[in-house]
Amino acid sequence: METIGDVLYLLVILSLLVTGNAKVGDFKAAGATAPGDIIIGGLFAIHEGVEKSANLSAPLASQCVRFNMDGFTQALAMIHAVEVANRSPVLTALGISLGYRIHDSCSDVTTALRASADFTQDPTTDCGGGANTSNSFPQIMAVIGASSSEISISVARQLNLELIPQISYASTAVILSDKNRFPTFLRTVPSDLYQTRAMVQLLSDSKWTWVGVVTTDGDYGRSALDSFFSQATASGICVAFKEILPNSLTSPDGESAVRQVAATLRRNPNVKVVVSFAKPTQMMYLYQELRSLGSGLGERVWVASDSWSSSKEALGKMDLPDIGHVVGFTFKRGNLAPFHHYLMNLSDSNDVIGNNSFLKEFYSLPNGSGDPKVVSSSTAAAEILLNNSYANVVFNVDMAVSAIAHAVANICSKKDCKTPGTVQPWQVLETLRGSRFELEGKSYKFDQKGDINMGYDVTLWRSVRGVINVHDVVAEYHPINNSFSYTNGNTKNITNLRDVVSVCSASCEPGKFKKTAEGQHTCCYECINCTENHYSNNTDMDQCLSCDTKTEWSLGGSSGCTHKTLEFFSWQDGFAVVLLALAALGIVLVLLVGALFLHHHQTPVVKAAGGPLSQIILLSLVGSFVSAVFFVGHPSSLQCKVRQVLFGLSFTLCVSCILVKSLKILLAFQLNPDLKDVLRLYQPYAIICLCVALQVLTCTLWLVLQSPREKSTVFAITVLAECDEGSHVAFGVMLGYIAVLALVCFACAFKGRKLPQKYNEARFITFSMLLYLMSWVIFVPVYMTTSGKYLPAVEMVVILISNYGVLGCHFFPKCYVILFKKEHNTKSAFMKNVYEYSRKGISVSSTISETSVSQTEGKSQISKEKRQSIITLRHEGQ
Repeated sequence: METIGDVLYLLVILSLLVTGNAKVGDFKAAGATAPGDIIIGGLFAIHEGVEKSANLSAPLASQCVRFNMDGFTQALAMIHAVEVANRSPVLTALGISLGYRIHDSCSDVTTALRASADFTQDPTTDCGGGANTSNSFPQIMAVIGASSSEISISVARQLNLELIPQISYASTAVILSDKNRFPTFLRTVPSDLYQTRAMVQLLSDSKWTWVGVVTTDGDYGRSALDSFFSQATASGICVAFKEILPNSLTSPDGESAVRQVAATLRRNPNVKVVVSFAKPTQMMYLYQELRSLGSGLGERVWVASDSWSSSKEALGKMDLPDIGHVVGFTFKRGNLAPFHHYLMNLSDSNDVIGNNSFLKEFYSLPNGSGDPKVVSSSTAAAEILLNNSYANVVFNVDMAVSAIAHAVANICSKKDCKTPGTVQPWQVLETLRGSRFELEGKSYKFDQKGDINMGYDVTLWRSVRGVINVHDVVAEYHPINNSFSYTNGNTKNITNLRDVVSVCSASCEPGKFKKTAEGQHTCCYECINCTENHYSNNTDMDQCLSCDTKTEWSLGGSSGCTHKTLEFFSWQDGFAVVLLALAALGIVLVLLVGALFLHHHQTPVVKAAGGPLSQIILLSLVGSFVSAVFFVGHPSSLQCKVRQVLFGLSFTLCVSCILVKSLKILLAFQLNPDLKDVLRLYQPYAIICLCVALQVLTCTLWLVLQSPREKSTVFAITVLAECDEGSHVAFGVMLGYIAVLALVCFACAFKGRKLPQKYNEARFITFSMLLYLMSWVIFVPVYMTTSGKYLPAVEMVVILISNYGVLGCHFFPKCYVILFKKEHNTKSAFMKNVYEYSRKGISVSSTISETSVSQTEGKSQISKEKRQSIITLRHEGQ
């Protein structure tokens, strides 16, 4: 559709050119001309507008009004640049010169099109209603201008017909970079794509996320608005409002538009930053309206585009503190001294203004009271022009002229350019696209889009003693890496400016996330606390991050996760230290008892305690005490397996030995003579091996099928490292088997509780087994209902109770006799005790010696069968 529109537009222009009512001769002549071998066209806004014509019956030229000092100085900059180029070695070495034809666009598209018609006329045709072609103007080889993007777009489409290159010094619309639609358009400034990108970067760096936009109507304003909006949205910056001002503000509609924009700004007090792509006069009217409404202008930051960032006209009669802070984006500037020298030497002599009607009009401008020629003196004129000359614009015009001069020099170095028609505009265009040119010692070249992108200067308006300085550069924008570099001493100024807060909602602190209501701007939100086990570690996060609940946790509203505390029955725990000390003490006592028994192994007390069996019991107690140690510390799979199996086998061995002792005593003193064959079945070590083998089988199946292993139980804020017993059935069978053996021991011991005192192990066995059974009966419900890091301590306590029960009941009384009752540890003492028991009809102990039995043969009622059993058991006990 855009291509069709362009074609229709060009057809309308052609129809105007070929009709009798639209002859070029009817158009206004160029305002400034100079002869030369190569003629350059110029298009500048010498006036700010045109008068509206009530008669639309014919395409008559409109009357331009309101002399524009900025546009006039830009035209003078081109004239000066052409004169400098003509004196440069680039052209003087070839003996050629540049001329110019400068038209006034009057800031009006229609007027600019009439001027561009003059640029595209064929010098070989009749251009003056039958005038002689010898008086026709030379063909235009290139055009410099315009400043307005809207005018440049219109003119570019017309110049495309003849492939006349057009170089703009200020038109920045993004669309002009499209070489499919504007193949002949070039510019010495970057497009608004880079300007809006720089603005968005400034807003992001300053954390200004809630901004308003004011722009002028037309191609420039709308193109800049679209580019800014898309880039701002992508960077998380919200546009609170978009207001468009018409090009003409003198009409009632224009005044209404200004009032509407002012009302919008007043309704949005949170919008402290306003980005403006308007014209200087539009900003002046807007500031005046805001001041009349009493709106707080001084609190705002105005981000000015290149269209008004260097124009004091925007202030009108107001002072800088009245409007607030102005941060402007301007084009790169060059050396303004030569141009200032040129302005200082201007005069109003006829030979100077004869070919420049613009200069003549300038010298005839009245002052505020209406007196004419107030600027006739050269000093007054220079002062006015100097105040309206801007280094960046002058530099861009110089670049355009220098580019054309170098292109012409390249062409004319290969052909004679003095002959008319030798050089064609499309040849100049081709050379401009591919060649470099120099200015002020630097080399430049148009890129593939026809632009020269040197970045931007960032200015900060200041008021010093009532004088407004709009040229104070505080930073430079680099488009390659999209960043700013601040000039010396200005970092603090920018930092102070960033104290201004322009946000819709305050930033969400770490620990919260943004929740935007449907239909609202993404910059307007609520701050919601993160839930448990979620966190946000930065400001303005869109959602909370999740903690790794296996190892981390967090409270609601947290800015980070806390590692869960790893809990286990540690070595540093006070309870563990006590239990370990008891286990160590038990091992030491067992070793001491073992050494004592070994030293007195021939004494009756040691023999009565079981002889070698006592050493096996003590050894099993050492293993049982050692197994308790494996219940402390960070559990590992190996540790989980070792602690249960070691205790199970050790205590099974211990109870098996006690069982053998119980049977021995019972058989020795209470054996029925009719059951003497039972003695042959009494093989103590075989019984012990059998009992232990059954427990070994149980543990082996447990380890193979479903062995204990380490596991981690995750709680809200802790991780419990514990042992999973694997098969609770196997665990129960292991403990149950030991309990069965203990019950048998208890039954046998209980039956032999009335044996001779010196041989009466039964009472101690009964008590130790009863203590064991009671502790483990209590252990089962406690173990099943207890959880946490102290669960291993429960089993550890029961193991220690069992061990100390056996040690205390079986060995401590014997140690007491050995150490403190040595008179009782003699054969005579034991014989006397057996004798007294025999008199009462109680069976004789299994450890009575064969000699003592024969000596009491006449006094006792022991039969030969009993005597034989005693002798047999005695030998087995020893």
